[in-house]
Amino acid sequence: MSVKINKLEIENVKRVKAVKIEPTASGLTIVGGNNNQGKTSVLDAIAWALGGNKYKPSQANREGSAIPPHLHIVMSNGLIVERKGKNSDLKVIDPEGNKGGQQLLNGFVEELAIDLPKFMESTGKEKAQTLLQIIGVGDQLAKIEHEEQQVYNQRHTIGQIADQKDKFAKEQLYYPDAPKELVSVSELVQQQQEILARNGENQRKRQNVAELSARYEQESQRIELVKKQLKELEEQHFKTYEDLSTAQKSATDIQDESTEELQKNIAEIDEINRKVRINLDKEKAEEDAADYREQYEKLTAQINDLRQMKTELLNKADLPLAGLSVTDGELIYNGQKWDNMSGSDQLKVSTAIIRKLKPNCGFILLDKLEQMDMVTLNEFGQWLEEEGLQAIATRVSTGKECSIIIEDGYVAGEDAAPIKDIIPPAPQTWEGKGAF
Repeated sequence: MSVKINKLEIENVKRVKAVKIEPTASGLTIVGGNNNQGKTSVLDAIAWALGGNKYKPSQANREGSAIPPHLHIVMSNGLIVERKGKNSDLKVIDPEGNKGGQQLLNGFVEELAIDLPKFMESTGKEKAQTLLQIIGVGDQLAKIEHEEQQVYNQRHTIGQIADQKDKFAKEQLYYPDAPKELVSVSELVQQQQEILARNGENQRKRQNVAELSARYEQESQRIELVKKQLKELEEQHFKTYEDLSTAQKSATDIQDESTEELQKNIAEIDEINRKVRINLDKEKAEEDAADYREQYEKLTAQINDLRQMKTELLNKADLPLAGLSVTDGELIYNGQKWDNMSGSDQLKVSTAIIRKLKPNCGFILLDKLEQMDMVTLNEFGQWLEEEGLQAIATRVSTGKECSIIIEDGYVAGEDAAPIKDIIPPAPQTWEGKGAF
């Protein structure tokens, strides 16, 4: 069960002359009053009593008082905490009368519970780290975030290169009529020689047609002279006629190939190759850009996977407050970073985290609750009650929301009485050295 404050009595600390308070077990106990009446002095006194001499005010004695500070706090676990005497020595007594010291108090008093500004004034990342360490995923989340940052940096570099390749490709000229590959002079000459050889064969075929024509004429004359061989010559003549027809038909279909384009290409090969190189550079830049874009998308998917891992890690964690999370190393509540949270949300988040730090510390000290309107104040008080948390807070107000009102160092409406007159006799103490 968490330890709370059942009763506190303060005398001659800062602006407080004599104040006695019995805070409610859960919810808000508001110490109200105007400025400079001793409200904050009450909280400072509690912090000093429970937190040790590092919380001792620089001028602890009430100005004008010859009596030293006197603090008396009764805790819900039965411990009695006192500071009194010239040196304000600490004395902690358990229900059996055994003595203890600051170490015993440190077992259940959370430092941030009595020094809330220390948490609220820390950086967003420090708050987030506090939360992550509490829920036990700090190291694991840090590892994932480190990997995410590395992938993000790699993706950023890849994206820059892809943009550069895109820009280079767009700025490059392109010649759609140029060949896809560089042109070789020797290949063009070889192509030219092959065409000339084919054209020579065509010429030979044309000459063969002329020879056949002459032969046919000679044979026709011989037919007239040699009647006796008519039949033989007619057969030969017919055959020769067939050959002639075939040769003439082939010769008609043959078309010589032009070398004009090749000759032009040979003459302009440097210019052609220049265009080809430009086209190849542009195509290579486009291919590179596409490749880097593909890498960029893969890295984006990897980053999304890592972020999903972080989300799942936090969703499974035992967070102290619904809507509380960590994103990019920053504390987030209901989608808002710390500097965008309302003052009441900041207090609620701080209280929840501090409660989680040391669950057996059932109280917290809050200063300056005048930043909350009445609706928000009531909501905050109700939330504290639901959480079973005790909050002792100050508010510049003399309204009905205040549990007590401090005037000039006293509780308004009560007769001032020295603490020594209202504190019951201390239980018998054990003077020997015990477990404390």
